[in-house]
Amino acid sequence: MRIVVCVKEVLDPDAVNSFAVAGRLTIGEDGTSLTQSAIPRLMNGYDEQALEAALRLRDAGASGTIAVVSIGADPANILRHAAALGADEITHVAADPADRADRAGLDGHATAALLVAWIRSTGGADLVLCGRQASDDDQGVVPALIGEQLGVPVVTIARALALEAGGDAVRVTRVTPDGDEVVLAPLPAVVTISSELGTPRYPTAARKLQARRAKPAVVTLDALGVAAAAGAPRVRLLRQWVPALHGHCELLAGAPAEAADALVARLIQDGAI
Repeated sequence: MRIVVCVKEVLDPDAVNSFAVAGRLTIGEDGTSLTQSAIPRLMNGYDEQALEAALRLRDAGASGTIAVVSIGADPANILRHAAALGADEITHVAADPADRADRAGLDGHATAALLVAWIRSTGGADLVLCGRQASDDDQGVVPALIGEQLGVPVVTIARALALEAGGDAVRVTRVTPDGDEVVLAPLPAVVTISSELGTPRYPTAARKLQARRAKPAVVTLDALGVAAAAGAPRVRLLRQWVPALHGHCELLAGAPAEAADALVARLIQDGAI
């Protein structure tokens, strides 16, 4: 079995929030990118849980290869992290939007097209795992587009998955507003993983040291046989901005019981309860 895990490098969302709360988050002159260079970059949290889901399948007895792929300027650090966790293959598809003359970023369609081209060029995949969405744009459209272009089923927002005994289908427990939903999908398939999967594992010190020497395979668009037009976005980011944060804090004096009564009365007055 070949499991492909698609990962994305993003700005640390906790650091971004800290900068925003402190009023230090600013947009560059292009109107679309942040100017802060001190914010660390890491693997998107949902994607890390997708890798954890693949590793749990291996722990449960699934044999085969776990291949991790990423598109970006230089995702070597997150790919080495994937190798430290147990990925068998790590690949960087070199399609950096910053290298484009118009500096237009890759949208969901272009990202999915490049990932599908790489999957096909490497012999396909029995199972493609992705995070439910990325913490930087929160769109969550790439997995569905991958499934559409590959012509395979897509199962979203999984908190658990297991291979059927014959290895020709995957049983997925989905998170829904009405509770868990269990579905069975034939392989190959695309499954998106949600945070309900649980905390991903940490690599051991020995694996981290070993992974420092790992070099991701770099694949160019020419090697994929994909024209540069495949990276042309259909959706363009025109502008983003940091909303003004207004804090309104009111302290309620008195003993705890009195303060609690005053809080309830205030919430009723404001229509909150």
